[in-house]
Amino acid sequence: MIETSELNWYAVYVRSRHEFKVLDRLAESGIEVFLPVVERLNRWKDRKKLVSFPLFAGYLFVHISKNYNEILSVLKTHGVVRFLGIVPGEPEVVPDEQIASLKKIVESKGEIDPYPYLKEGQQVRIKKGPLAGVEGILVEKTGQHRLVLSVDILRQGVSIKIDTSDVEAV
Repeated sequence: MIETSELNWYAVYVRSRHEFKVLDRLAESGIEVFLPVVERLNRWKDRKKLVSFPLFAGYLFVHISKNYNEILSVLKTHGVVRFLGIVPGEPEVVPDEQIASLKKIVESKGEIDPYPYLKEGQQVRIKKGPLAGVEGILVEKTGQHRLVLSVDILRQGVSIKIDTSDVEAV
């Protein structure tokens, strides 16, 4: 593994239902962490409640340099299973653009749905509004147009409802 001091985003796989606990532990140790979260209205027989769920169950992102000590401190955190990457033991960088786009989508508080990973289709960029600059794939689902952002390293994606007049081809 080649060590660098440059900060990059890396995807981390965590134990089932430990995303928020790992987020807190890593943040307490001074590591910048991003856990994309969506809120859903859960209904029980006696009540309704707005509950936060991780957008990608079992995954979160850390912003660290690729040096042995920082990687080891993340791996030693209780609940962390491993870094994602093609080569075992070699974390793969998540592009800053994908993290920035994910953050914009989550902050928009739109109707966000997990979406199957896509690699082909019409690549578009949103021209205006709170998601301006976000790039993704334009798809149609039940008569509505949606922008799909694929996170390559996770092989997953998210979709958000958009107006086609707000997008341009890339």
